Amino acid sequence: MEIRKTKEQYKRLMKMAFAAVMLLGLCFLYGVTWIGYYNKFVLQMPFYRRGNWGMILLYGILLAFFMNTYGGFKIGYLKNGNLIYSQIMSVLFVNVFTYFQIVLMDKKFINPGYILLMMAGDIIFIVVWTMVFHILYRNMFPPRRMLFVQGEHKDYHLMDKINSRDDKYEICEMVSYKRGIDAIAKKMEMYDAVILGDIPSHERNLLMKYCYAAGIRSYSVPKISDVLLRSCDELNLFDTPLLLSRNIGLSIEQSWIKRLEDIIVAGIILILFSPIFLIAAISIKCTDGGPVFYKQERMTKDRKIFMIYKFRTMVVDAEKLSGPTLATEKDPRVLPVGRFLRATRLDELPQVLNILKGEMSVVGPRPERPGLADEIEKKIPEFSYRLKVKAGLTGYAQVYGKYNTTSYDKLKLDLMYIRKYSLLLDLKLILMTPKIMFMKESTEGITPAADAPLQKR
Repeated sequence: MEIRKTKEQYKRLMKMAFAAVMLLGLCFLYGVTWIGYYNKFVLQMPFYRRGNWGMILLYGILLAFFMNTYGGFKIGYLKNGNLIYSQIMSVLFVNVFTYFQIVLMDKKFINPGYILLMMAGDIIFIVVWTMVFHILYRNMFPPRRMLFVQGEHKDYHLMDKINSRDDKYEICEMVSYKRGIDAIAKKMEMYDAVILGDIPSHERNLLMKYCYAAGIRSYSVPKISDVLLRSCDELNLFDTPLLLSRNIGLSIEQSWIKRLEDIIVAGIILILFSPIFLIAAISIKCTDGGPVFYKQERMTKDRKIFMIYKFRTMVVDAEKLSGPTLATEKDPRVLPVGRFLRATRLDELPQVLNILKGEMSVVGPRPERPGLADEIEKKIPEFSYRLKVKAGLTGYAQVYGKYNTTSYDKLKLDLMYIRKYSLLLDLKLILMTPKIMFMKESTEGITPAADAPLQKR
């Protein structure tokens, strides 16, 4: 245990070293490409020493921004495949931006061959460096040996998620909270960390205080009240600390800014993706001759009902026999083109029309069907808390959750967004959306047993 705690002190330094080498290596490849070709043979007025350093510095700043946004530096946090994917996405965006930067400087379109060659070199460097460092990191910091404290309900759902990250966590023992804090405390000393499952608040608070006093790392699942408390404002009017929770959703100025953001972003999406609109429409029409769009009642802010637009991805009248059920991974009702549209989430694109009409926002909780929302609220009364803001095309739960994340977990993610809303958070979620569009684990269909009573199309 002492050896493990000593190693933990160097974990942040190791991550910083990984990020530094990654940035330096990619900037070096760009420097070679820029100085060796584009600066010499493309620009009418080549840069000299300080100009070249300035171009490399700008490239490095953009790269650091996208890497930080997409999680490209999160070695030991993201799965290896997800980490490499995040890094490649970051480099792709920066290289595209850099190409158009050079085009503007030279005032004409130029041969992108060297940028593509640099991109290939970037990918090779990313894969090799990340794989090598991952092996080193894994040997230095093996999975945490953890104690799982269970509640009345067996936390199999949470355990399955933790067990899926065997590179990071190892649940070595499970114990009921009813054993008492003294018995659990003795077991905690044997492990690297403790997970507090769905246990009563009183017992959880006692265990968290003990962990804090003893310097034991603890993980706990937040309750709805925890999400609300963590986003409160500190009030220091008195010598007794107070937490202020306004509970009104967005302020007037935030609503105005968000509406302006919606109009601008939705307009840009409509222009940029107009070719995809056309191709998708033709593909759907040619498949079975049915309508291109699918319309359905959904609920937005203050329980207002509106008709949502989507590209039709299923056969006509798909729910006539099956009823309103969620699509499974190999659902025979899904059209061939529909599988691609669903996998990439491009079936959601027509919702930019809902945004321009003011029925939705670019960022916000996903809109639910009125009947389904009523069913969910019977089991989770707090589910209506999501309706303090407009429904969104993308959002916190879409970026950080999955397609088959439980309704209760989606609610907590949506509340986290509502409670800490800012324009910068919206922009971050918009930038994060392209990353998750092509991630299978974010778009996978639900299995029949998952969240069974809370299904939707």
